Amino acid sequence: MATTHELFSTVARKDYLGFWADQSLKARTVVDFLDLDKRDVAKLAGVAPSSVRFDQKIPKEVLDRLQEIANICGLVAQFFDGDVAKTALWFKTENPLLGRISPRDMIRYGRYEKLRRFVMSALEENAASQRSRARGQATGSSAAVS
Repeated sequence: MATTHELFSTVARKDYLGFWADQSLKARTVVDFLDLDKRDVAKLAGVAPSSVRFDQKIPKEVLDRLQEIANICGLVAQFFDGDVAKTALWFKTENPLLGRISPRDMIRYGRYEKLRRFVMSALEENAASQRSRARGQATGSSAAVS
């Protein structure tokens, strides 16, 4: 059975990157963080570049896609304990586990879902490793007391 932590682990606990204001996405902030241009955003959302905008009339397709991408960014920022510089560097650096492509470029090429799965898997492996170490330390310390 899934724990509460596992159930809610798909969303970052805090808004480390400042993507959200008054319960709504600051779409331009996400785009700027990843250094995307209108063509990139249009491709991601499946809309014409001329329809891409970041005000109250943002197309639903653009907003939905940027929310998904903002979530991925937030989860990575959480891994780096809110360090914005490390998070930005991770997104812009080629990663051998991603086929020597940067996470930013995976997003630009429309492979954000594959990136999301990769990030979620890595975060779960990290959490499992931490739980295992904690159990080992607890077992070791109780054995020393006995």
